[in-house]
Amino acid sequence: MHIAFLTPEYPHERSTPSGGLGTSIRNLAETLVEKDEKVSVLIFGQEIDRNFSENGIQFYLIKQRKYPFGGWYFYRKHLEKIINELTEEKQIDILETPDWTGITAFMKFCIPHVIRLNGSDGYFCELEERQQKYKNRLFEKNALKNADSILSVSDFTGKKTMQLFDLERSYKVIPNSIKVENFRPSTKKPETGRILYFGSLIQKKGVLELAEIFNNLIQEKPDAQLILAGRDVIDIFEKISTLELLKRKLSEEALKRTEYVGSLDYSMVRKEIEKASVIVLPSFAEALPMTWIEAMAMEKALVTSNIGWAPEVMLDQKTGYMVDPRNHKLYASRILELLEDAELSEEMGRAAREQVLKKFASRLVAEKNIQFYQELIEKKKN
Repeated sequence: MHIAFLTPEYPHERSTPSGGLGTSIRNLAETLVEKDEKVSVLIFGQEIDRNFSENGIQFYLIKQRKYPFGGWYFYRKHLEKIINELTEEKQIDILETPDWTGITAFMKFCIPHVIRLNGSDGYFCELEERQQKYKNRLFEKNALKNADSILSVSDFTGKKTMQLFDLERSYKVIPNSIKVENFRPSTKKPETGRILYFGSLIQKKGVLELAEIFNNLIQEKPDAQLILAGRDVIDIFEKISTLELLKRKLSEEALKRTEYVGSLDYSMVRKEIEKASVIVLPSFAEALPMTWIEAMAMEKALVTSNIGWAPEVMLDQKTGYMVDPRNHKLYASRILELLEDAELSEEMGRAAREQVLKKFASRLVAEKNIQFYQELIEKKKN
């Protein structure tokens, strides 16, 4: 079977920067190749056109084109032409695309096409209580209506998306996955009182709530330290650095105990996770967060948000704690509990890794995807 992925991002040095969507595609693509499936990855919106093969995956970087008018339509038709030509030339069996901005709106393919819900623009606008642009809503709804089938990384995301776009379509839930061998538990003891947040510094990830939470925590545990790792994003509302907004919210004592280590590559992120006693991820808007799964795989107890998708990843009071990030005192008390009870923290960390091995290990998830692809191909043939 030959599977093609169309994506705006992929974590590779030759392509433009990537986030969680690209990471989830890479984890699946690499595991599919390990299972002797053929994989092509088409990355659009790139700086240049370039084709190359690496680790058994064929890559097609597709340059972003400019048009005097109607670029949203003509670039889609450009992508459609490339995909259909490659389908015939390389005998591609199935195409998977993301829901983000409805890139496949008004496209037609000669093979089965599945959209995976990782969180559309409309989905995140809904969770963040922002108005979505009409054009983006039109594209995303059109793409979802015309796909042959729909996958969702969480049931919450699937339900919310169907409600949002007023669609009566079924979907199958297959979560994102990680290569657990790349996120092994550390043999070193974590640093006492060290708390880690990793991911983009942006309001929807609960970063500003984290300032208030840490203000509460530092009163009870003055030697605690908050480490922030990730890309600093300009706040959509205030139009300034989110890191600067966070610093303004921190008390004088909390600010002294907060360190921003910047945007790190994967190897450095793993080292930060190893050193942390507790991982805090108070996000308001996710589909199925890779950061949570990665930390859990490394046997770290987490304090996360309790919103929507959270129970599909975490087991409250077993793999860590799920708390509403706006409840600053309770959130801080849960962090403090884990900082002061190493045995409890280790117990929850072990349970967290077990949860990942059972639900999110790439080999298990890849098998579910393969079965889904095969069934869709057969259904389309008949």
